[in-house]
Amino acid sequence: MLTTQRKQLILARLARDGNLIAKVFSEELGVSEDTIRRDLRELAQEGKLQRVHGGALPASAALADLAARDQIAPADKQALGRAGAALVKPGQVVILDGGSTALQVARHLPDNLRATIVTHSPTVAIELARHAQLEIIMLGGRLFRHSMVNVGAAVIDAASQLRADLFFMGVTGVHAQAGLSTGDHEEAAVKRCLHQRAAETIVLASQEKLGAASAFVIAPLAEVALLVLPPGTAKKTVRTYASAGVPVVVADA
Repeated sequence: MLTTQRKQLILARLARDGNLIAKVFSEELGVSEDTIRRDLRELAQEGKLQRVHGGALPASAALADLAARDQIAPADKQALGRAGAALVKPGQVVILDGGSTALQVARHLPDNLRATIVTHSPTVAIELARHAQLEIIMLGGRLFRHSMVNVGAAVIDAASQLRADLFFMGVTGVHAQAGLSTGDHEEAAVKRCLHQRAAETIVLASQEKLGAASAFVIAPLAEVALLVLPPGTAKKTVRTYASAGVPVVVADA
């Protein structure tokens, strides 16, 4: 079997099953495990999968920069933004992560909402500024331009002084077994800190993030208070995530 054929089979298996075990797959094809591991290594270098111990998981399309992510499933992200905004209650302290879905949450908050919103994203803060009744707290640090969020020790130190009601966590991968992940280690560290400072963490997950994994783990899926999925999500997918021990709802279209 040609290398290109094996790689196509690998990607098809990941799309179908959501994971691949190198040893099992090598036995199925009648090739050495080293051959499959080499294929996985090359596909990972091309950004087509995420290698893990013993095999691979699907890579996330959400690893693109913010401008590119804005173009992915915009209707789904608007629906997720509406669903997220509806969960914010007057008087709460809410941490809002960066990213295209977080921007939709900011855009859909009621104009008369009185609450405190904490963010480490300049773009989210600018969007929030049009809400005259909101108190907006910016966490400063080094600007990570890829995601347009501040990262580093200064962000973590400032966040350690917070006690928030909600944290809307942005991720690039939501996997039932591998948990929540993102593509940058500093960004992952900030997200872990913000997660620990909130009574409840909510993940609004657009379709390209589901079943995918990135290099840096943030938290197990079971630690999330609520996972909100896009309109039209298949019942099988909902059951998959619910079986991982997290409450799941599907956003209205």
